[in-house]
Amino acid sequence: MNLLELDAIEKRFGGVVAVQALSFAVATGEIVGIMGVNGAGKTTVFSLVAGNQRPSAGAIHFDGRRIDGLRPDAINRRGIARTFQIVRPFSGMSVVENVAIGAMYGAGRERSPSAATARARAILDEVGLADRAGDRAGALTLAGRKRLEIARALATAPRLLMLDEVLAGLTPVEVDEALAMLLALKRRHGLTLLVIEHVMRALMRLCERIIVLHHGEKIAEGAPDAVAADRRVIDAYLGEPAP
Repeated sequence: MNLLELDAIEKRFGGVVAVQALSFAVATGEIVGIMGVNGAGKTTVFSLVAGNQRPSAGAIHFDGRRIDGLRPDAINRRGIARTFQIVRPFSGMSVVENVAIGAMYGAGRERSPSAATARARAILDEVGLADRAGDRAGALTLAGRKRLEIARALATAPRLLMLDEVLAGLTPVEVDEALAMLLALKRRHGLTLLVIEHVMRALMRLCERIIVLHHGEKIAEGAPDAVAADRRVIDAYLGEPAP
C-alpha cells in the first residue's frame, strides 16, 4: 500500500521551474532515496510534502488523503516529519527540551510536560544522546546536532520520516554509526523513510529504491545498482552528454 503519492507536482518561483511534472509513490515501510546534484529540486520536494511550500500544480496524498495546501503543523500531526539540511536547534535550550517540544506539538500531542520529557529522554537514548540530555543544544558537535535533529523529528511520532542530508559533514565512522541507528529506528518505530543524501555510498546501502532528479525532473527511478548504471544519471553527474 502506498503511504505517500505525488501526482504531477510542479513548483514555480516566478519564471523558474524548480520541480516539474514529478510523480512517484512511497510504499508503507519502504526506504526511498532522492538523488541529484545541487539545485536539482530535492529539498523543494521535501518542502512541498511537509507543507513549507505549496505546489503550483499537481496533488500530494498521504495515507489516501490529499494534503497539499495544508499548513506544516497540520501535515506533521497527520504523521509526516522532516529534518532540515541546515541544522538549527534551539541552541539556548537543553537537548532534552528541544526533543520534548516535538513530543508536545507533533502527532503524539503529549499534554503533560513530564510525559513529553519522559518521551524525549527515551528517544535521546535511542539516538545515542542520553548522556547529553541536560547540555545546551548549541554545545553539541555537528554529529550530535544531526542526531538531535532526527530525535526532534522522531518525537512528533511520524509514520513518514523525511531526512535531508543527515549524513553530510560526518566522518566515515560516524556515517556507518548513523546508518545503523536509522535502520534500528525504522524497525523499532515502523517508519517509512524518504532520504535526500549526497553521500552516495550511504544512499546506495540504505535505500531500496532511488529517484534521481535533474533540473526538477525525474530522470531515473529504480534499485540502487540500476540507477548507478543508468547513462542519464551518469551524464547528469558528469555534465556530459551520452555519446
